[in-house]
Parts: sequence; C-alpha cells; structure tokens
Amino acid sequence: MQHDSSVLSLADRLRAEVRRLGPGERLPSSRALVERHRVSPVTVSRALALLAAEGLVVTRPGSGTFAAERPVPAAGPADLGWQAVTLGDRSVDAAGVAGLLTPAPEGASALSGGYLHPTLQPARALATAAARAARRPDAWEMPALGGMPELRAWFARAVGGGVVPSDVVITSGGQQSLTTVLRALLPPGASLLVESPTYLGVLAIARASGIHPVPVPADDDGVRPDLLAEAFAMSGARVLYCQPTFGNPAGTVLPPRRREQVLAVARAAGAFVVEDDFARHLGIDPPPPPLIALDGEGRVVHIASLTKATAPSLRVAAVIARGPVAERIRATQLVEEFFPARPLQETLLELVSSPGWPRHLRAVRAALRSRRDAVLSAFARDLPELRPNRPAGGFHLWARLPDGVDDVELAEAALRAGVLVSAGRPFFPAEAPAPYLRISYGTAANEAELSEGVRRLAAVVRR
Repeated sequence: MQHDSSVLSLADRLRAEVRRLGPGERLPSSRALVERHRVSPVTVSRALALLAAEGLVVTRPGSGTFAAERPVPAAGPADLGWQAVTLGDRSVDAAGVAGLLTPAPEGASALSGGYLHPTLQPARALATAAARAARRPDAWEMPALGGMPELRAWFARAVGGGVVPSDVVITSGGQQSLTTVLRALLPPGASLLVESPTYLGVLAIARASGIHPVPVPADDDGVRPDLLAEAFAMSGARVLYCQPTFGNPAGTVLPPRRREQVLAVARAAGAFVVEDDFARHLGIDPPPPPLIALDGEGRVVHIASLTKATAPSLRVAAVIARGPVAERIRATQLVEEFFPARPLQETLLELVSSPGWPRHLRAVRAALRSRRDAVLSAFARDLPELRPNRPAGGFHLWARLPDGVDDVELAEAALRAGVLVSAGRPFFPAEAPAPYLRISYGTAANEAELSEGVRRLAAVVRR
C-alpha cells in the first residue's frame, strides 16, 4: 500500500501518542482524531492501518483502537553468521531494480521511474473493471491453465501476425515473463546476448539465474546486426534478448529493414530472439509491426505487457511462442507460479474490452507527446550542451554527458538538489562506452515539474 505525506505525517504523530499509552489503553475515536489533526477520515483510517501493520495498535470493530502489548526486547541480536557459509558465494543484486521502483522523495522532481504518473493511469476505469470482475460468480476460482481463453484471444488479436490463442500463455507481468522465458531457454552458465545499453531488470534476472549477459552494441536504430552475428559466433549464445520498440533506456526503434536482418542473423546462428514489447501501447508515433509478425519459424518469443500503459499493480502479461519452445515455457510457468490470479486476469479483460480503452490509449499518447516536447524544450533552454535524443514513443530520453563526467555521481548530486534521474552506467552489461543519463518524462506530475527538474539538473551539471 502506498501512503501520501499526510498519512505518514499523521502516523508519526499517532506513533508518539501510542508510546505514551499503556498496553490496552484506548486511543481517541476516529472522529476525535479527524477534528484534532484536521485531516480526512480516510487519512485517519490509513494511518491507523499503518500502525496496526507495525503491531503498535489493535483495532476492535465497534470498540475502538487500543495500544497493543509491547514485546519483550531480546537479550541481544541473534548470531546469524552461520548463514554466510550455508548460502555460499552466490548473491542476488536487486539494487538497480529497487532504484527504479523507489519513488522520488517529497519535493523532488521525478525525472526517473518505470510507470506512468498516477494522473495518466486509468484509475477510474480500473476500479470499474475490478468491481465488475469481482462480482462474477467464479471470480476466485482457478482459471484455465495458460490463462483465460478470452484474454489469450485478445492478446492474439492485438499482436497479429498470424498469432492464435493457443500460442499465448498469460503470465504475472513482464518481469515474471522474462524470468520464466530465460529459465526455460537457458541453463545456468549459458550466455545471453543483449543490446548494450539494455533494460537493467533483465541483467538482474540473468545474473541471479547464473546466466552471462553478453553485450551487443546498439546505435540510434537499435542493436547492430553486423556486430550481432559476430557476437553469436564468438560467444556460442543461442538466445538474443532485445526491445525493438521504444527500448529502455534509449527509446530506440528497430527499423523494418534492420528487423529483417536481426531475424536473418538469428536464423543463421540457430538462435531464439526474445522480443520484449513492453512499450508498444506508448507509441507517440505508430511503431512497426512486432518481430513475431515477421517470423514464420517459431524463432521469436514475444512478451506483451500492458502494465506500462495502465498501472504498476496490474501484473498481467502474455508470452507468445510456437512449437516445442512454447511447451517448455508453459511448463516452466506452471512449475514456478501455477497461474496469475484470476481476478487480475478478469480485471484486465474487462478493461481492454471496454469502450474507454482506446480513449485511454489516445489520451496517454497525446500526454506523452506533450511531455516529451516540453522536456526537450527545457533541455534546449537550460542544458543545450546535452542534446538528448527525441524518442518516438515510450517515456525515456537518453542523454550523452560530456567525457569525464561520472554519471553515477551526477545522479546522486542531482537527487540532493531535488531532481531524480537515472545514471546510464547500470544499463550497460559491461563497461559503458561513455557517460549517459536516462530522463523519464512520463513519471512527473505535469510539464511544470519536468521543466523545474531540468532547471535543477542544469544547475548541478554546471557545478
């Protein structure tokens, strides 16, 4: 659950008040708290729920809220050093992913993040869809394995290219889809070719699974086919991961001719191509057809996600594959997670089947166009020396920094100055060829916040 600043502020005040009470003593009523602290009943309810989750209070319906029993403090910290021996030398580094999911501090301009600002999310439509889904008599029953037939059919139609519902398996979001697909395709110790730079979440999955990411340089048009062939030959890899459409972090789009070349190189190497199509519905300009629409050999494993165009907690996606690899993916998904929650599948089906869905997509695309142009204008005014790219979709700009600048230190200094941006280095699977920043224009509240964020960033760069 996310809490706004008023909820957290009230919780802090109530926390101090609870500590002055003895176990079992009653707190003032919700109405009294509303009047005393001049907040809404919803804020009081959420603050008390936060204290209850911390074990500080106990709520008894009809009686009120009471201070909880205080646990007896332990004599000393437990000795957990033995775990280091048992766990061994393998580690899971979630720092990069956690950084992308951490919201900007209060008062900071949010020029980094992985999801649309709440004002761009279809909150009302989602609430309506969820309510309709929850009223269905079988909403909490187990769904069909592989996903609800109607939802599989919708994804098949949306992707096109000869995809049929039996090619589709419904999964619990794009990140889970990547985990399932990579584990299905690659054993520990295998190599995975990736664009460089690439989505840092796939690098984290690969390393946590014992898979070795091998960089293939990309330019303004995406991964370079000439270097891709060389990478297949040198590494012995049999899988390429790529984001051909509005890739994260650079926002690149693989042109039609290069898409054909990538498939030809993969065919010559006897390899699969994992196509992460997470941003197709965020196109400011119409994107080319997906790679899978050009594939008649079952070479492309396509991941289609709607989370970026909707809301972070709508964790439903689809993996599309053909042939024996599809069976391997379905089996891996079944073993790892059984199935995505049926209420979420029903909610997504209600949402995309409603007349408001195309209107929402049009509104999002218009807003992204306006925000992209606003942040580019701000760069031209306040930071003309950086000259970030002009993506045709998604919500990230990619800005080359002057040689010698430490992008990680710059991002940390920017945060201290009140603007959240992403350093480019974590998006490279090996050494970064130059310093970069990723600037997100879909995560801020409005164009004024974007402009102010660039102004603050400019002050940091010049220092």
